[in-house]
Amino acid sequence: MPSTLTRLLGAATLAGSVLLAGCGNDSADDTRAIKVGTMSGPESEVMEVAVQLAKERYDLDVEIIEFTDYVSPNAALADGSLDANAFQHEPYLRSMVEDRGYDLVVAGYTFVYPIGAYSEKHASMDELPERAIVALPNDPTNGGRSLLLMHHHGLITLDDPDNLEATPVNVIDNPHGFRFREIEAAQLPRVLPDVDLAFINNTFAQPAGLSLDDALIKEGPESPYVNLIAVRAGDEEREAIQQLVSAYQSEEVAAKALELFDGGAVPGWE
Repeated sequence: MPSTLTRLLGAATLAGSVLLAGCGNDSADDTRAIKVGTMSGPESEVMEVAVQLAKERYDLDVEIIEFTDYVSPNAALADGSLDANAFQHEPYLRSMVEDRGYDLVVAGYTFVYPIGAYSEKHASMDELPERAIVALPNDPTNGGRSLLLMHHHGLITLDDPDNLEATPVNVIDNPHGFRFREIEAAQLPRVLPDVDLAFINNTFAQPAGLSLDDALIKEGPESPYVNLIAVRAGDEEREAIQQLVSAYQSEEVAAKALELFDGGAVPGWE
């Protein structure tokens, strides 16, 4: 039986899909008004600063459509309900393009939101017991991202350290017998009390009161997982899109992200 959270997220996603379907693609005909999809929470608050700047600098009207899952924003962009979205890194976009045939491309880069491993039961990685339960995001790229971090810290060995979409099947040496649980990214903060370790994107960690400083291990600024603004192929040079990108890649937006993510957002356009 689905959990209450699962039912709520499903209802929210369905409601959002109905709303978007009703909106149609009118914004494509109005170059001074566009719709951009973001994750609900602090990422939307960061986008609000870019929206204000886009209006002030370019007289561009940008409507933010919020989502609570990683699948719907690309589906909405592909079907024309959105003009752009800003929630994902490039490996995830590539996987969605390959898996679902979306014709989506990068219009500009936003931030690196480092992923970290958190625990409410243990103060360090050395305290993890044998056969510890480790929760991973269930989407391919962020799950692989977590396993790669474990690999680079010598906790496990992967068959291909360059495989950005590694899964637990790709673990060829697991000396501590870690037991992996793949869970929807948005739910990971909620399961933290029930597992020994959980890899949580800063997108969801920060709203749950988790600081990247609390992570037992975490990505550094060299992470290849830079988030981006995605659009349909052919729209990347559209004036309104470039104006949105310009407004986003600003000192004001960087300052807001620093405030909201407490240093857990590194500008990816510098």
